[in-house]
Amino acid sequence: MLAAIVALGAFLVFEARADASPYVQYGIQDDAWLLGGPGTFDERLDQVDALGVDVVRVNLRWDEIAAKRPTKPSSQLDPAYRWAAGDVLLGGLRARGIAPVVTLVGTPRWANGGRAANWAPKSPSSFANFAYAAAKRYPYGRRWVIWNEPNKYWQLRPTSPSTYVRLLLNPAYDALKRANRANLVAGGVTAPRGGSGSVSPVDWIRGMDVAHARLDAYAHHPYPVSRGETPTAGGCRFCENITMADLERLLSLVSRAFGPKRIWLTEYGYQTNPPDRMLGVSQAAQARYLAEASLRAYRAPRVDLLIHFLVRDEQHVGRWQSGLFTFGNARKLSASAFPLPLAQLSRSGAVVTLWGQVRPGGGKQAYGVRYSRGGAWRWLGGTRGTTVRGFFTLKARLPRVTSVQLWSRGSFGVPLRLR
Repeated sequence: MLAAIVALGAFLVFEARADASPYVQYGIQDDAWLLGGPGTFDERLDQVDALGVDVVRVNLRWDEIAAKRPTKPSSQLDPAYRWAAGDVLLGGLRARGIAPVVTLVGTPRWANGGRAANWAPKSPSSFANFAYAAAKRYPYGRRWVIWNEPNKYWQLRPTSPSTYVRLLLNPAYDALKRANRANLVAGGVTAPRGGSGSVSPVDWIRGMDVAHARLDAYAHHPYPVSRGETPTAGGCRFCENITMADLERLLSLVSRAFGPKRIWLTEYGYQTNPPDRMLGVSQAAQARYLAEASLRAYRAPRVDLLIHFLVRDEQHVGRWQSGLFTFGNARKLSASAFPLPLAQLSRSGAVVTLWGQVRPGGGKQAYGVRYSRGGAWRWLGGTRGTTVRGFFTLKARLPRVTSVQLWSRGSFGVPLRLR
């Protein structure tokens, strides 16, 4: 009788709601590819659309936009401002209905005494004026990020949380709120670890608290700091690194310092080997970790954003190789995992709980899941429907030695080997 049931493919299947996190959104960042990648700008936007992103993070570099000192720095119409790159990027995203997450970074030489762009401005009002002008230039932008990894000495000098709060974050916060009270401002934007000449994210959060930072969300980049680390394991519980595996510690530290602020994970990704033989993981591992990180962000309280860096690998192997595509534009497995992430949520005996999302499209989406058995793929029941935000959970009796795969809209995700 059991053999007959198995022959019919009658694995027990039932669904559970997957709307535990009503806020989390997923996105990408890759300014260089968006502005100068292969094909036309519209074709690259088509590719972004096909990935099903909610948001795209974009940098506005103050040192490039205002290389010459504006006469009226709070006016976005001052002729010294050069908004061309921002107009292209942000205008293109707006036309596609994709929300931007805008980072303000880089000091022009006239504002910091002739130094490099990673040196803080001498006056807090100069950065505040730029932030105000940017908000007026792009009034449809609602999420703003102040600087990038200021806890690293090559990103901000002096590398001090008090300098960051006094000269950058708090002035920009006030200016952006003055431009539009609906603007949301994220501070911190920390790298996952400190190191020589830099400051750990743990000490940076504490220092920002002492400096009376004002912010709506705390932004962080929870990259792994070793090749063996996964989104759920291998973190450093008692050290001062904060990676995706240590996400609960980030939530706790931010709560103690600033109260229950929102969390924006504004950069994240795994590099692949090849081409990075030192830090890279296999394409299969990158795809699996992408889905597991998506699930981790979904389940975490107060996490609103998880942004993947990059779309395409950078050319030099010493740079970032965390793209969904190689520099030669070959698809990695993660290019299929990003629009259709699928992860194992839990197992209890023979019952496995799967979590996934259909990102392209809007509203409820039709999806199916199939499993491998005896060298062939079989479907777990018929077509089902996601929540209005594309999420689903699915429970099924499945053997341990099998793989499952998500399907939707004529495309398949990456097969997931069950544990």
